[in-house]
Amino acid sequence: MSKPRPASSRPDAAPAKPALRLREVANLGPKSEAVLRRVGVRTFGQLREFGSVHVYCRAKALEPTVTLNLLWALEGAILGVPWQEVSKVHR
Repeated sequence: MSKPRPASSRPDAAPAKPALRLREVANLGPKSEAVLRRVGVRTFGQLREFGSVHVYCRAKALEPTVTLNLLWALEGAILGVPWQEVSKVHR
C-alpha cells in the first residue's frame, strides 16, 4: 500500500496560500510584528509552532521594555480571542 501524497503534491489540491502576515492576525499590529520579526518569528504558523510563552520570553530577552500585554496578545492571536479576555483568565 502506498503512502498518501501530501495535499500540496496532489493534482486536485488547491494552490498553497501565502503565509499569513503577523499584522493581519487579530491582536497583533505593526509594533508587535516588528518585535516578533526581531526574534525570528515571521509568520502566524511559526508563532503557533513556537507558542506564545516561548516567543514572549525571546522577545523580553531581546527587548526588556516588552510588557505582559504582548504575551496576552500572542496567546489571544493563537486562540482567536481578544487579548483582554486572555489577560482576565490568566491573571
